[in-house]
Amino acid sequence: MDTITHIVLGACIGEVFVGKKIGKRALLLGAVAQSVPDIDFINSIYLSPADNLLAHRGFTHSLLFAALVVPLLAWAADRWRRPHDVSFARWLWFFSVEVVVHLLLDTANAYGVGLFEPFNHLRFSYNTLFVADPFFSIVPGIVAIMLLINRTHKKRTQWAIISIFWCSCYFLLGIVNKMNIELAIKKSTSGQNIVYYRHFTTPTPFNNLLWYIVLENDTGYYIGYRSVLDNNKPIHFQYRNKNDALLENVKGRHDIKQLMVFSQDYYTAEILHDTLVFNDLRFGQITGWNDSNARFAFYYYVNNPKDNDLLIQRGRFRNWNKQTIGTLWKRMMGN
Repeated sequence: MDTITHIVLGACIGEVFVGKKIGKRALLLGAVAQSVPDIDFINSIYLSPADNLLAHRGFTHSLLFAALVVPLLAWAADRWRRPHDVSFARWLWFFSVEVVVHLLLDTANAYGVGLFEPFNHLRFSYNTLFVADPFFSIVPGIVAIMLLINRTHKKRTQWAIISIFWCSCYFLLGIVNKMNIELAIKKSTSGQNIVYYRHFTTPTPFNNLLWYIVLENDTGYYIGYRSVLDNNKPIHFQYRNKNDALLENVKGRHDIKQLMVFSQDYYTAEILHDTLVFNDLRFGQITGWNDSNARFAFYYYVNNPKDNDLLIQRGRFRNWNKQTIGTLWKRMMGN
């Protein structure tokens, strides 16, 4: 999830575990603890864009890292908090929950998490939540502010529990919505005689109602959108060729190998303004619900590797405006 979500949810968890013992400092400690795995942002300072893609959410998001860092954080907190009004076991539980919740939330996004690094480079991504979803974050955000302002309110712990309960319910809602979308895909593809051998579904930006769908066959992809509020009309799919032959002369390059691993082979190639571009389909299209022929949000300049700064962010919200938001909301509400 995004940084703000980790911070506010981490603060609420901190209030539940140690708020009665250490007061408002529990909010800061919880926010920091929840953010620890994202220390890998340092990699972007010295790694190339392609290498940084796999370094981010790699080892620092692994179970091994969690097993190493949690006891260290608990020991540091236990040494810092004297006299011992918080037990070491409670510190251990607190930091374990914070780090595990971080990993769980990040596996829900399309980016992928290297849970078994460095022994296995497989990325886990269940695609049930968009990386920044205000409907998920709004309650813990409000509660975190309330906890910061109201230092002595007797219902502080109850507020924090409510925020955690909200996030848990929304997390489960994402799973239920994904299951409904999967059923809709089966009905639509059987009715349209669409044959595919693998696929993925993931929410579109800032919501959990409208989903982006990619079905792969031998030469390309069927791409479509479906809201959980849609009627029973078949899903409309637009076909995009993979154009793998365009990459034939560069597949041996290190950066292209990294991109193929990162994309889990969900990619296309195209010539854009005389430049060869590698697209990772998992991050969706730029306002694709409004234009089925829209460009993909993740695009890598193959011929100009140095021009790929802000690789993840630069296309995600390109061409967004008031009208774009309006069409997204309308499509979320169903056709």
